[in-house]
Amino acid sequence: MVQTQSRPMTLESFLALPETKPASDFIDGQIIQKSMPQGKHSIIQLDFSKVIDATARANKLARAFTELRCICGINTVVPDISVFTWEHLPIDDNGEIANVFSIAPDWMIEILSPGQRYPKAIRKIQCCLQNGTGMGWLIDPNDRAVLVHRPKKEVEVILLEEPDTILPMPDFMSELSYTIADLFNLLKA
Repeated sequence: MVQTQSRPMTLESFLALPETKPASDFIDGQIIQKSMPQGKHSIIQLDFSKVIDATARANKLARAFTELRCICGINTVVPDISVFTWEHLPIDDNGEIANVFSIAPDWMIEILSPGQRYPKAIRKIQCCLQNGTGMGWLIDPNDRAVLVHRPKKEVEVILLEEPDTILPMPDFMSELSYTIADLFNLLKA
């Protein structure tokens, strides 16, 4: 759902609204409610975030978060998976992870749900890339594809037809070697 106002809404006004379920993004003055995740989306989101954390957290490289609101300039988005390098983790006065993340993730991942359209997901990825994100993935469980987005580069499309293809990772995740087959094998019971 996309809502438009007669006069542009500000980020501050949007953030003052009650949260929706599923969450809504706020991009270029528009409120865009996310699609309700379904089974394939949910399992990839849960299990792949665990894969990322298993590699990155122990070595204090990065942390993975699911459904975390990130403020990207004058926009705010809720990626399916947000990954922040250790040095970019917002920390509060108690030395704990902060509640508010006023920066774009270093790596963000969107997972299409049935009926969700590419343009909305790509718009969110582009918003993050314009605000400091180094890599964005768009995972399509139905087509078994990963679209890799990087700032000022062409989109790289990786298909399961080549199951041994190693998925490109951000530099800080160089220790993780994961094939496209590994990713979609997460869908198996």
